[in-house]
Amino acid sequence: VFNLKFTAKQLSRSAAKCEKEEKSERLKVKKAIEKGNMEGAKIYAQNAIRKKSEQLNYMKLSSRLDAVVSRCVGVRACVR
Repeated sequence: VFNLKFTAKQLSRSAAKCEKEEKSERLKVKKAIEKGNMEGAKIYAQNAIRKKSEQLNYMKLSSRLDAVVSRCVGVRACVR
């Protein structure tokens, strides 16, 4: 149970990190557009989209693990 909680917390941290990276990629997109570098802006935009989907996946996995942990704790309480 502890390992599951720990892993869920790690996934939450990873989601927060991806969110931060996504925001920085968005800023890069903005700067590239202002400079007229459309090709670079496209690359940065793709990176931002990738980071956003990574973040969502981490959040989904984290919530699933939290659900598993709560079920395990519930079963333990019923058995005792």
